[in-house]
Amino acid sequence: MKELLGTGVALVTPFTPDKKIDFDALGRLVNYQIDNGIDYLVVLGTTGETSTLSKKEQQQVKDKIVEINNGRLPLVVGIGGNNTKTVTEALLNADLSDFTAVLSVSPYYNKPTQQGIYEHFKSISKASPLPIILYNVLSRTGSNVEPKTVYRLAAECKNIVAIKEASGDFEQVLDLLSIMPKEFMVISGEDKTALSLTLAGGSGVISVIGQGLPKEFSTLIGLALKKKPKEAFDIFYSLMPSVGLIFEEGNPAGIKAMLSSLKICGMDVRLPLVAATPNLQLKIDNFVKNFKS
Repeated sequence: MKELLGTGVALVTPFTPDKKIDFDALGRLVNYQIDNGIDYLVVLGTTGETSTLSKKEQQQVKDKIVEINNGRLPLVVGIGGNNTKTVTEALLNADLSDFTAVLSVSPYYNKPTQQGIYEHFKSISKASPLPIILYNVLSRTGSNVEPKTVYRLAAECKNIVAIKEASGDFEQVLDLLSIMPKEFMVISGEDKTALSLTLAGGSGVISVIGQGLPKEFSTLIGLALKKKPKEAFDIFYSLMPSVGLIFEEGNPAGIKAMLSSLKICGMDVRLPLVAATPNLQLKIDNFVKNFKS
């Protein structure tokens, strides 16, 4: 899966002030990624506020991104949830011909055991016509996907090829890297640890800040893959303050504030999320204005 090596970005869904999808801004966003070195795009992830989109809107977002991308970058689509039957039916019924892989989040709220997580992803594996990227994000799901479960799934399900690891536990990251087969991809799901994970042997990142600073972030991950830590950390330290800013009031409110500063899309989000406060917007505006990579 060389298509997934490097920097992917979890795209936001731009909205107009009346909370409708801003398709013009979505087109600008996709082109901004492509023009600035991003390696692949993730469609309908958590950052895209997918849970607030209707089924019709989700299809419209996919169709627009496919149209604008026009085959230029690999596309990964988010299909996950906490009802295994619903997820498997979605995989069986969806037209996935334009996509390279599926990103599927570990079941949230239910708090399954490791056996339950294993059975969930095994069912998804049987239903999916595409390679699968597991998504472990403990802060959102309430249950961790342990390395031994990832190893078991990778060994038994040949189309489970990667994990987006965002547990917040770097010791767990190192455990994954030490036990997984060489061809299995460990991808960072956290901007702040993406460089360290990649230098330790990971395959890059699915980033949030990357869509605001695509040239700089993709460059530092590229340097990490080439095992050039000094050059990579020089860039990392220059953009690191922005990572704290965009998550200060939650995701995607922060990254949308940055994209607003860059004149790519507006700040609007859908409830229960709210837009960045004027104070945060000012801090992000100042960062963008003064940033030098």
